[in-house]
Amino acid sequence: MTTSFPGSDADEGDEVSDAIDPAIRPAERADLLAVVRIEDESFSQPWPYDAFERFLGEPGFLVATASDANASIVGYIIADTSMTYGRTLGHIKDIAVHPDRRGDGVGSALLRRSIAVLAARGSDTIKLEVRRSNDGAKRLYRSFGFEPLRRVPGYYEDGEDAIIMIRKLE
Repeated sequence: MTTSFPGSDADEGDEVSDAIDPAIRPAERADLLAVVRIEDESFSQPWPYDAFERFLGEPGFLVATASDANASIVGYIIADTSMTYGRTLGHIKDIAVHPDRRGDGVGSALLRRSIAVLAARGSDTIKLEVRRSNDGAKRLYRSFGFEPLRRVPGYYEDGEDAIIMIRKLE
């Protein structure tokens, strides 16, 4: 699975917006249709419904909700951990924000909470993959301390390269 934050110049201001942070909570089954809608609106190669369903109940599947009367889902993130060479590696697998809420700080809030969840689960390093062309996402990730590690040619189905980025946790 891949991580690619929907990249547009609107994402640039994500971390500096004066919008109120959304509420972040664990994803529930009732959230899945809204999550899939955001995925479909955000990516040319979206994950299918059952991919999200497999992560239900996992601490790293989080949703951001708006402060409106319906508490609408405005974004989500999926992350998990695995053991690699005796160390716990965190992996941010997918993150997306509803197109109408990009630039409002939703992506930053989700990423901040996800890093905290991964750290609490013992991760000493977190990795993610991002499309080489997704400059907005790369800027956001760099603002959270992620650094490019390497390029993976042809990683995505459409042939685009991925950049693997990592962040070491203290």
